[in-house]
Amino acid sequence: MERFYLAALQMISGIGNARLRKLLDFFGSAQQVWRASQQEIVLSRCLDEATCNKLLHNREKIDILSLAEKWHKQGIRLCQATDSDYPALLRPIFNSPVLLYYRGTLPRTDKLIAVVGSRRASAYGKNVAHMLGRELALGGVTVVSGAARGIDSAAHQGALMEGSTIAVLGCGIDITYPPENRSLLRQIAEQGAVISEYPPGTSPHAAFFPVRNRIINGLSRGVVVVEAAEKSGALITVEYALEEGRDVFAVPGSIFSQSSKGVHQLIKQGAKLIDGAGDVFEEYGWVNSRPIASISQLSADEIIILNTLDYEIPLTIEEIMIKTNFSSSVISYALLQLELSGLVMEHCTHCYVRVKGGI
Repeated sequence: MERFYLAALQMISGIGNARLRKLLDFFGSAQQVWRASQQEIVLSRCLDEATCNKLLHNREKIDILSLAEKWHKQGIRLCQATDSDYPALLRPIFNSPVLLYYRGTLPRTDKLIAVVGSRRASAYGKNVAHMLGRELALGGVTVVSGAARGIDSAAHQGALMEGSTIAVLGCGIDITYPPENRSLLRQIAEQGAVISEYPPGTSPHAAFFPVRNRIINGLSRGVVVVEAAEKSGALITVEYALEEGRDVFAVPGSIFSQSSKGVHQLIKQGAKLIDGAGDVFEEYGWVNSRPIASISQLSADEIIILNTLDYEIPLTIEEIMIKTNFSSSVISYALLQLELSGLVMEHCTHCYVRVKGGI
């Protein structure tokens, strides 16, 4: 029950990760903190007067057993830093989470790579992130990202085609943010894990996302940046990576694109330039023995439609019809098969781009 006492303490406004560690160091356990008298809490000097009063007031309202039962029914699991299944790479980082909330299965390997980038991603950026996510997963690598719009979501989607992925949230894991990622988060929990250091019920807040980036980095051997402007939030993850001695990889973009300025600066500063997952495998000596779908396995119609598509400029079904003279039904079926093969990605509603791979 210790982890549920930890969770209850975190539910008190003003008790974050750092203060929780101080309380544990002084009292020895979360259960002892929960049962401490007002005088004992004051003498510990771990909390200011206002936070101390909040703890004394709110702990009368929280039923630990009911909380544990509720989260169990919701499929929410807890893992504290002293547990054997706590991610090994995460434990030694600065200010590592005392407690993780998660759905799914925590990783039991150190073959984890983060893929991060702009929320306002271009078709090129999403295409690259999707390709990298899939290629990494093909090689048995778990892809870590933040489930945000743009690059994060594309990387998760690519990884889910072939393996597992981890989403680290800046809110409670029972909160869907962004709202359009409900089904994506559900699938991630089935094939990997959705993780947060924030208690269930915590709403997303701008200040939480930069902080959660240290977890994305902490879980991973290295960080791949796909698209990032000069002041992108993805660069915060890079800062954490550099502080923790993690590897930084960067995918080059157009010199005319503002969303590539940050990435190109990273390359100038020494980040390893990559143009595919193979560069990451080479860096760590990992072997990818699983082949990507070959074009030779496609039908004649699928090959024609695939060759019509561009890697950067999305085409609508109507535009594909004009270029191929195929009917919409033939194109829709072929696009579905190409998506399942990982050779085509839907950039936005009924707009498609070709994905590098299988050639």
